[in-house]
Formats: sequence, structure tokens, C-alpha cells
Amino acid sequence: MSKPTPISGFPEWTPPQRMIEQFVLDRIRATFELYGFAPLETRSVEPLDQLLRKGETSKEVYVLRRLQADADGPAGDDALGLHFDLTVPFARYVLENAGKLQFPFRRYQIQKVWRGERPQEGRYREFVQADIDIVDRDTLPAHHEAEMPLVIGDALRSLPIPPVTIQVNNRKICEGFYRGIGLTDPEAALRAVDKLDKIGPARVAELLAETAGASEAQAKACLALAEISAPDASFADAVRALGVREPLLEEGIEELVAVVETAAAHSPGLCRADLRIARGLDYYTGTVYETQLTGYERFGSVCSGGRYDNLASSGATSFPGVGISIGVTRLLGLLFGAGALSVSRSVPTCVLVAVTSEEQRPASNRVADALRSRGVPTEVSPSAAKFGKQIRYAERRGIPYVWFPGAEGAADEVKDIRSGEQQPASAGEWNPPRADLKPLVG
Repeated sequence: MSKPTPISGFPEWTPPQRMIEQFVLDRIRATFELYGFAPLETRSVEPLDQLLRKGETSKEVYVLRRLQADADGPAGDDALGLHFDLTVPFARYVLENAGKLQFPFRRYQIQKVWRGERPQEGRYREFVQADIDIVDRDTLPAHHEAEMPLVIGDALRSLPIPPVTIQVNNRKICEGFYRGIGLTDPEAALRAVDKLDKIGPARVAELLAETAGASEAQAKACLALAEISAPDASFADAVRALGVREPLLEEGIEELVAVVETAAAHSPGLCRADLRIARGLDYYTGTVYETQLTGYERFGSVCSGGRYDNLASSGATSFPGVGISIGVTRLLGLLFGAGALSVSRSVPTCVLVAVTSEEQRPASNRVADALRSRGVPTEVSPSAAKFGKQIRYAERRGIPYVWFPGAEGAADEVKDIRSGEQQPASAGEWNPPRADLKPLVG
């Protein structure tokens, strides 16, 4: 067998990195539940026609064959693909289970997704997302759009990571403005403006002319709108100063003001109105979010989402929603690459119970059982080597304590191998300092 090589875009964390990931997921999960979101996991595959119907291209979807030997595989409506985000499968789940759900339905979903894009730092083909969504039947009040940044702000603030800024915009502002200046294809204009950071204003102006039919003056107005950015509701005055009047534009301004002011009351500095944020997916209809990690802005957003009204519908009934997603693998990959996250030890074990001889291993096992029953992560030495070798084994694994069972009726003793301090102890009573009980992430 030839030596295996890594597959680009499919990360495999080391055990210490995996412990950090689990710590991060636990903190995120706890925050989501504090806000009343219930857990959900959907299947990994969806019909291909469903995955491609909302602004994605077939190049991003991994297609499945039923069996390896099935060379032709399914086609048309029977073709399956791995989901590239969690919003589309969640919308399908809502439609299938609407009669069983209580609305507004609040769910969180922490799950792997797959996307066939070019791997690079912070971008992967297989990655974990942590999503929240609120969906209602027929109507969804705009105050839910103001709640999203609060949840994400609290979740990310609970982690030992740099501060974040959530950039917010409202698609109604953009669409209303474009209509107000006479553009007949607002969606094409949105897609062009969404590329502003990647290709610059000159090329965006050309795209506006090519795809949205914009004149030079209209393209200039679109770029002027996109340049508006403010940490507070003053963005509204800047938009109105451009002289465009349109009902949808005013509706969007009012909704975005509410988002910014709600966030400022909860956590000053968390949100910033940035009218160049458009989000490329066609299904967004209201507030949209992108999140910048301080010091890592060049890598783009680590948490994104928005309001959608038409993603899930059945006949005359629609299920509008708003959601936001943390790119957990993306976030961790950037921080791991910079050496910005560490864990205090490479294993969960707090105590290694020494073995005096193989005949006495049952006694060491009993000590370990007693410690574990009280929540102390414990393992038993793999061999009855000299105590010095057993201590070095603990040192290599980062285990802070070694337990020595007493011989011939003597008391057990536990040693902090970092300080060298050793003391009598009982497995039914001794507890490590709280800081040593579990690995610390920082």
C-alpha cells in the first residue's frame, strides 16, 4: 500500500485541535439554547434539483451515486447531492413537518456540509457550520432580524477569540434604491455590488452596465450607496441624502435602524451598518449579515446569513425566516493557522493511576473507577514499569497528576508532577483544583 496523502479541503484536526473544536461547539450550543433554540439535524443529502434552485451552481455540489458499481448513477429528479449549506435542507424539513411544528419555530443545527470550491486558507470542501433560524407561517415580524446579531455576539464573545464586528445591511434598501433610480433588474445589480470587495468599484461599474443595464450615472449612484457605512443609525441620513425616494427603500431603512439600535443597546460596537454587504444568494429578502474577525478581515466573513421570505412555500402558504450561520471550521482553521488557540494539555486525562505490578492492576483499576465516578478524568498506566517511567509517560501526555496506590495498607498518594508536590489522598474524597479538572482552551 502506498503512503496515504491528505485530500485537499478535507481537514483532519489533531486531538488537541479537536478538543478545542468541541469546546467551541459546546459554548456555541449553550448560547443557542439560552436563547430558546431547539436542536435539529437533517440528512446529509438532498435532491439535486432542490440544491440548485436558489442561486448556486452545479460546480459547488458533490453528486452521489447510489452504489460504486452503478456507473451511470441516478439522473434528473432522482439525483442526490451533499448539502452545501444548512438553510436549504432546513427549509425542506419545515415544509415536510409543518403540521408537527410550533411556530415561530426556532432551531439550531450544528452539522457538516460539503462544497466543491477551491480550497485555500480558511476555506474547505468539508466543514462544520453552526446555524440558527427562526421561521414562522405566512409572516415573520422584523424584530427577529434584530435578534440574530445578539445571539451570535453572545456566542462568539464566550470564546477565547478576537472581537468580531457584524456588518449588516437590508436588501430592501438596495432593491428600493435601485428601483428608485430606474434600474429594472435589481437582482443583477445586487450580484454585481456583492463583488465590490473582490473586483473593485471600476469593474463593478462595468458589471452594472453589462448585467443590470445601468447607465454611468446609475452605476455611480449604486456605488455611492455601497460606500455608506456607519456604527449607528446615522447611515439612514446618508442614504436619504442621496435623494432617492421609494417605499421599499424607506421600509428597509427602518428595519435596519432597528437592527443597529437593538444591537447597540445589547452590546455597543457589535454591529455596523455597511451598505456594500449584499450576500450573493438570491433567496435573501431583508436584513443580511456578515461578520469580520478582528485581525483576520482579509479572509472575509466567518458568520453570515439573512432574512428570506420565499425559500419555503407550499401552495398559498409560505414560511418566511431569518437565519445566520457560524463557519466553525473556517473560524478555527484561521486561528489554528495563526497559532492563536491552544489547549492546556493534549488529552482529557487529569490523573494517571500508577500500577505497582500487574498482579496489583485490579487495585489501580478500583482507584480509577472511584475517581471517574466523581467526574475526574482518569486512566490507568499501560504498564507496571518503574514509577519514573510511568511519571514520564504522564508528562509526555500532559497529564498533571499521578496516583500511587498504597502498598500493604499504606495510604494512597497523589503527585502533582509539575510542582513535585506529593500528598496522601483518598480516591473517594480527593479532588483536583478546578483549573486542572479539564483542559483549558485559550
